[in-house]
Amino acid sequence: MRSDKIKKGVERSPSRSLLYATGVTEKSMDNPFIAIISSFTDIIPGHIGFRDLERAIERGIHSGGGNAFLSSVPGVCDGIAMGHRGMHFSLPTRDLIADMIECVVEAHAFDGMVMLTNCDKITPGMMQAAARLNIPTVVVTAGPMMAGIYKQQRRSLVRDTFEAVGQVQAGTMSCSEMTKIEKEACPGPGSCSGMYTANTMACVAESIGMSLEGCATALAVSGKKRRIAFDSGLAVMDLIKKDVRPRDIMTKKAFENAIRVDMALGGSTNTALHIPAIAHEAGVSLPLNMFDKISRTTPQICSVRPGGEDFIEDIEYAGGIPAVLKELRSKIYDLQTVNLKSTHKIIRSAVNQNPEVIRPIAKAFKKQGGIAVLYGNIATDGAIVKQSAVALEMMKFKGKAVCFDSEEAAMKKIMAGKVKAGQVVIVRYEGPKGGPGMREMLAPTAAIAGMGLQNSVALITDGRFSGGTRGPCIGHVSPEAMEGGVIGLIKNGDIIEIDIPKRKINLAVSNSELKRRKAKWKKPQPKIKSGYLVRYAQSVSSAAQGAIHKDKFCE
Repeated sequence: MRSDKIKKGVERSPSRSLLYATGVTEKSMDNPFIAIISSFTDIIPGHIGFRDLERAIERGIHSGGGNAFLSSVPGVCDGIAMGHRGMHFSLPTRDLIADMIECVVEAHAFDGMVMLTNCDKITPGMMQAAARLNIPTVVVTAGPMMAGIYKQQRRSLVRDTFEAVGQVQAGTMSCSEMTKIEKEACPGPGSCSGMYTANTMACVAESIGMSLEGCATALAVSGKKRRIAFDSGLAVMDLIKKDVRPRDIMTKKAFENAIRVDMALGGSTNTALHIPAIAHEAGVSLPLNMFDKISRTTPQICSVRPGGEDFIEDIEYAGGIPAVLKELRSKIYDLQTVNLKSTHKIIRSAVNQNPEVIRPIAKAFKKQGGIAVLYGNIATDGAIVKQSAVALEMMKFKGKAVCFDSEEAAMKKIMAGKVKAGQVVIVRYEGPKGGPGMREMLAPTAAIAGMGLQNSVALITDGRFSGGTRGPCIGHVSPEAMEGGVIGLIKNGDIIEIDIPKRKINLAVSNSELKRRKAKWKKPQPKIKSGYLVRYAQSVSSAAQGAIHKDKFCE
């Protein structure tokens, strides 16, 4: 066992003494040491139910003959961090989490891990660490929130709070009504109830094979989630006995399975950052165009908020990810998973309880998957759009650019009613380097939707979007403005042409004019000049490469 290096031999007497101080017995010193990596915090709704899940995992590990040790990593709630300085720090925590886990696990020579996670950057950060360390690991996502209820209608965070801001500003909702809704939209523990980034990444973790079947959609408040947590503790002990490691599971075909499920669900655009970053740690090359390739051949068979009207709980009641896999079975590779069942064995026992929620391919909501990758002179390295949340009439759009060099500047004009139908809002210098930290633009996109402009206004940014964004919102534009990308050369009044079916995004300006503008362009001073984000900006790669650290490219 890896842990023998801290507990075996005469020279390890000091280590054993410290371990005895924690309550380890002489007999249990021979058992595998398992880290429970938890991101518990009581400021994130998705995480407030972690304490009993930690205990359930612990009981499972002990029942399987292991010693469990709890260790923690930080978490950021994107919904709370949104729209202010705090959002600069969200994406950078992903790689911090991976690095922290590596430090703790290597320092204490753990034999295996159970990772308890839930929200946006935390799940991919933990999975990056699992791939990097490559010791037996099971991922437990803590489960989605139930839908809120107000006036006998189900409610969700984005439609009913973020978009309410725009409705109040437009005069279609009162402040008192907004206050009543905001108290009901998020009714308790769990990740937000739509197909936003947290739930999308939970589905990705299960589809890759790193979570037990049923884990992704089992509700945070359910007894089922606690049983899954216990079983995950048992499962990691089986993985140790059979020496099954994350890289045995996280193969290229497994990532392709996960992307296909992502496309079928109409998942968050953030997966185009996170899945390549996880794959990189696993030693798997996953170019951005893989998302588009798979999307073109994967019908969207679920329609969950923000693009549809269903909620994650509907997916759960219909049969969860196993049922989704069943409908996609002809396109899914048969691969190993952490519960030592193959993907196709899981499919054979799955039942689709509601074919209106999880549709057969023949009756899919849309012929293609949720994400499209666009290219053109604005985005020579690619840009991302959640096409599943774009109205048919906006799949092709031409409009005049109105440019902003920060989210705050854009939001000020939007809230003042200065953005009009037929315009393309450009929000730049918000990429991985320029932000720094590649902030989510949910506040401006939700305000636009709340004002009823989502079918007449487009938004383009080198930043990114929440999984809750809807409308023709194109993000991850690469190269970003801070690196001299064309998005930084756009002027007010320029014509922008968007053609999602043809995967095109272009600035209608001649090459000679672009060259003249590029010659005059000067790199602006960084927005943030001290602290962690300075180091982050210096080392982070482009969004097209998953916003991973450049030093990870070193041979």
